[in-house]
Amino acid sequence: MKTILSSETMDIPEGVTIKVKAKIIEVEGPRGKLSRNFKHLNLDFQLIKDESGKRKLKIDAWFGSRKTTAAIRTALSHVENLITGVTKGYRYRMRFVYAHFPINAAITKSNKSIEIRNFLGEKKVRKVDMLEGVSVVRSEKVKDELVLDGNDIELVSQPLPLLTRCHVKKKDIRKFLDGIYVSEKGTIADEE
Repeated sequence: MKTILSSETMDIPEGVTIKVKAKIIEVEGPRGKLSRNFKHLNLDFQLIKDESGKRKLKIDAWFGSRKTTAAIRTALSHVENLITGVTKGYRYRMRFVYAHFPINAAITKSNKSIEIRNFLGEKKVRKVDMLEGVSVVRSEKVKDELVLDGNDIELVSQPLPLLTRCHVKKKDIRKFLDGIYVSEKGTIADEE
């Protein structure tokens, strides 16, 4: 069954400007500018003002199925992530876990790449490049901790599986817990 009109609105916070042009949404805030393409979704995007003068983003789906109706909330969540990125930024903390061989990590290319050495005593060097707009630094307060910072949640979280790729093979993983694990996810503004 198709619904004639499904729509949802979202408040735009102060200090953030949103531009909508041909299903490409650009969000600009104090930390920078992010954009996202929604051309693959059959939705209408509009910037409106309500009775009290607050700016809102309205998303409509005409004659949509259940999947199209569900895509409205998905698109709103993506825009909320963009707004959080340009206002607060995203920060992921990762910890090295080892029992015997200490994992060595060298940050290269001015915080844009990391090389992992001595994982389980192996001579292999694992190299992970960060995506554009993401920086990696060692934590000064906590030993064996990496901090990944950036504005776009997708770009910050994409190197995580490459870093957690350091896991034990051909051994009992309940006993050999060595690896690099995500210890905390949050925003940069919360911690400062």
